[in-house]
Order: sequence, then structure tokens, then C-alpha cells
Amino acid sequence: MSETFCLHNATLLTGFSIMEKCAVYIKNRKIADVFKEERLTQKQFSPDTKIIDVNNAYISPGFIDTHIHGIGGFGTDDQSSDSILKMSELLLEYGVTSFIPTLYAAKEEQLINNIRAVTSAMGKETGAKILGIHLEGPFISPERLGVQTPDSISPVDIDLMKRLWEASDGKIINMTVAPELKGMRELALYCIKKGIILQAGHTNATYEQMVEGMQVRIMHITHLFNAMSRIHHRNPGAVGAAFIHPELSCELIADGIHIDPNLIKMLVQFKPADKLVLITDSLKPTKQKGDILYANGEEVYLDKCFYRKSDNVIAGSSLTMIDGVKNLISWGLSPDLAIKMASTNPARLMNLKNKGFLAPGYDADLVIFNKECDILGTVINGNRQHFKI
Repeated sequence: MSETFCLHNATLLTGFSIMEKCAVYIKNRKIADVFKEERLTQKQFSPDTKIIDVNNAYISPGFIDTHIHGIGGFGTDDQSSDSILKMSELLLEYGVTSFIPTLYAAKEEQLINNIRAVTSAMGKETGAKILGIHLEGPFISPERLGVQTPDSISPVDIDLMKRLWEASDGKIINMTVAPELKGMRELALYCIKKGIILQAGHTNATYEQMVEGMQVRIMHITHLFNAMSRIHHRNPGAVGAAFIHPELSCELIADGIHIDPNLIKMLVQFKPADKLVLITDSLKPTKQKGDILYANGEEVYLDKCFYRKSDNVIAGSSLTMIDGVKNLISWGLSPDLAIKMASTNPARLMNLKNKGFLAPGYDADLVIFNKECDILGTVINGNRQHFKI
């Protein structure tokens, strides 16, 4: 059963604009209405409607994390649907109402087991909704592995891709690839038919190879600046392509470590606002307590982000989406733009027609937070969770 309630005295970050002194009416798991505060006394509510004053807090669409490996000691490399479901529960505490479990490249048997763990969890979640699977490999560059291992990746192999697709029951919805790999065009055409959104990442592509990738709809970039060819004055590379082509969208890890905040401020001046997507790329030990931490089968340590203990290579982020939003605002971005990056833009990218905006008819997936970016409550599928109001 979903609740019927009205959150009022709020500043709404709608995905369209900022609206002060407004209210959101939730009924039948949907946003039934959005209106100015002065209309509250005129509104006709059913007798069971709860009227909740949020004391001028922000209300925004729920956050959508399209690139996440784990949180709280639970991860996508556990080969366990229970781990995926536990991630779903924990993410509500950080304002995430939808997410895409992201799988590292791995040997085929392990990768298929990880895929099946996600697919078996889908539809059983009680927290954030699982939208599908993001494969971060295996068709990536051996020259830009980041923390991924050489024995986990593969040259382009259409038969392998078909086996992965079949194992997922059609639930792979985005995939990170290196556009320069031989056979990429054939792979891209296969993925287009299956509706898989392709992302350029872990790539050593030249600028020309990035443009060739765009011609087969590789139009999104995985964690921009990280694990990819950089700008050179005679070869703009993957990073240069992101700046040159406004039509390319890109992920950003806003932890202040993966990307210098000044580069994010510069990027905002170059890119259309709807092409920037906040992600966490968070690892299994994010928010986990303990002295010994593991991610993707290797020991890591935390120093603002995670580093692989064996060689000090950055392994991934310890970011949450609300902390990413807080960082963006502290670096001078408007709350409105931060929320577009956290919710509206990923909804558009993933073609989610009923998410990412505060407007009548959209899913009642919301997050309430104060000016200090403390989560005051999350609404998922029309039900209040972790409310502190």
C-alpha cells in the first residue's frame, strides 16, 4: 500500500527550475500535483492525507546512480542477489531511488554469475529500484585498465557478447567499451539492436576513433578524465572529444579526487547542462567499517577515495550521491544544476520516461534534504523512508 500525503513549505528543485514555497502532493505512487504554498488551504485532500511541513527544505526527484559497484560491504562482485538487494536498501539512506549495478570485467564464468545475481534480484528490491545492468568491460583497452586486471578483459567477441546478453535475460542496459578496438563497429550495431547504451571508457582512443565511435552511437563517456586518452595539442583524445562535441554526455565523479573541482567548473562552461551526469563509482567498502577492506577481490585502503593496497592505484570512489550533490554546490554550481546532474540527466540518458522530474504524473520517487545536504527523508514508489521530519 502506498501512502497519500502532501509535503509543503518546500523549495522544489524540479528538474525544470527552482520553485520556492511550494508543495508536492503524492497519491497512488505518483506525483499527483505540484503547487504554490498559498493554494494549500484551497486544495481538496482525501481524509487519510497526511500534511507534512518540511520547513523550507529542498525536495528533488530521487537520485539515479548509473555507475555504482557497491556500498556498506555489499557489492556487485559478490555473485549474490542478496548483496544487490542489500545495496538497494542502503541506497535509500543517501537519497538514491534508482540505480544500475555496475560489473567490472571478469572471466566469463564469474561475469555471468555476477550478471545472474543482478537479474535474479530485479523485481524483489524493497529499496532503490534496479534499472538494469551496466557492464564496465570486458571490451576495454589494456592500456587504460585503471584498477581492472589484464586477465579479465577481452578483444571484441560477438559470440561472448551474445552469451552475456542471454545470461542477463535482456537486462544489460549500458556498457562501457573502448571505441578503438577492432570489431567495435560490429559490436555497436549488435548493441543498438538490443537497446544497450554504449559508453566510451577505459579507452586509449584517438580523437578520430572517438568520432568513429559516435557514428555508431557511442555517445556517452564513462567517468570523464579517468582511464582514458587525454588532451594533446596534436591529438585531442577522448577527453578532447568530450569538450569539442556538445552532443557527447559524460559521467563525473564529484569526490574532489578523481577530478579537480576547477575542471568540473570549467566543464560546466563548455558542456550543455543536460549532458553532465553525476555518478558515484562507489565500491563495496563505501560506508563500511573495518580495518581490512576489499573491492573486486583485492585489498584496498581509504584515503578520501579507495586505493589498491598493492600498488596505490586509485580503485574507485567512496562517494554517495548526496555527498556528490553537496560537493557540486560547495564548488559553486547551483543546486538546480546539481540536481539535474544527479537525477534529471541520468533519467533522460537512460530513457526513463516517468523519473527525473517533479511534475504531475511522474513516479513518486523523491528526496528531501536541508541546505547542509543532510538527508531528511526519501520517498520511493510513494512511500516514505528514513524520515526525520
